[in-house]
Amino acid sequence: MNDFGSTTTTDEVLEGIDLTGRRIVITGAASGLGLESARALAAHGATVTVLARSDERAAGAKDQVDALVPGTSVEYGVVDLGELASIRRFADTYLETHDAIDVLINNAGVMACPFGRTADGFETQFGTNHLGHFLLTALLSPAILAGHHPRVVTLSSAGHSRADVDLVDPNFETTAYSAWVAYGQAKTANALFARELAHRGGPRGLLSFSVHPGGIMTELGRHLDEALMNEMIEFSLTRSAAAAATADPSAEPRSLGFEFKSVEAGAATQVWAATAAGLEDHNGAYLADCGLGVLGADPGVNGFQPYLLDDDHAAALWELSEQLVGTRFVL
Repeated sequence: MNDFGSTTTTDEVLEGIDLTGRRIVITGAASGLGLESARALAAHGATVTVLARSDERAAGAKDQVDALVPGTSVEYGVVDLGELASIRRFADTYLETHDAIDVLINNAGVMACPFGRTADGFETQFGTNHLGHFLLTALLSPAILAGHHPRVVTLSSAGHSRADVDLVDPNFETTAYSAWVAYGQAKTANALFARELAHRGGPRGLLSFSVHPGGIMTELGRHLDEALMNEMIEFSLTRSAAAAATADPSAEPRSLGFEFKSVEAGAATQVWAATAAGLEDHNGAYLADCGLGVLGADPGVNGFQPYLLDDDHAAALWELSEQLVGTRFVL
C-alpha cells in the first residue's frame, strides 16, 4: 500500500499533501500524540480545533501549535470526556458556529488508572475512552456528515488484546477490577465502535478507522507504577511468543515485543488514517504502522485479535452505548 512503517513520522506521511480547506477536530490535543497531530495537520493547511479537558490546557495547546507553525488556523475547545454534560456543552457550542467537520480524531484517553468512576458513574477507562468519544461523535455527526469526504479516526491500542469488551458488566459493578483488563476492554470498544461506525456511516460516505499508535512515552502512562509496568512487559512477551508460534512462515518477518516510538512516529498512523488516499476499500479497518493491521500477528507490532471483527458484538456495543449515554446515534 505504501513504503511507510513503524518509524515513519507525521511529516513524512504528509509530505506533498495540501490540507487547505480541511477542518479537523482532535481530542486530547494538549500534549503527546494529539498535539503532534495538530501541529502536523495545521502545518499542511488544515484548520484544526484542539480539544482538552480544561480551558487552560486547550488554550495552551493552541498557543503551542501557533508557536510551532506560525500563521496556521487553530481554534480550541473544552471537552471533559469523563462528563457527558461537558461533551454536550461543547457540541452545542461548536455546532452553533461550524457547519462541517472533515475529520474527527478521537485521540484522548486514560490508561491503566486506579479504579474510579466518571461523573456519570461509568468505570473511568470505559467511560472516558469509549463512551465519551461515542457521545461526542454522535453529537457532532451532523457536521461530520456535512464534511467533504469525512473521516473519523479513533485510537485503539495493542492493549485491546488484554480483553474483549464485557457487555454484561462493562463498568465493573460485580467483576473484580483489573487496570489492564479495563484498559483492554476500553480499547476493544474503541475498535468495535470504529468498525460499526463504518458499517452504519459508510453508505453516507463516511470513512471510519481504529488505530494502534504503538508504544510512546507520553502523559498517557502517568498512572504506571512498577507493578503495572512489569505486568505489561510480562503480558507483551507472552503475547509476542504466541504470535511467533503461529506466524505464517512465508510472511515478511517483523520484530516482536515492545518497542517505544517517538511521538512523531506514534502520531503518524492516525494522521495517515485521516489523510491517506486509497483507504475506501478498507472502511472500518484496524490500522498500525501506517498500514493495515494483520489478523493474528503480534498486537504489539501490527496485529489484532479476531474479536475485533465480531460485527454482532460491535452492533450490540453500539446499542448499549446509546442506552448508557442516553442518546440515539442515527446516521
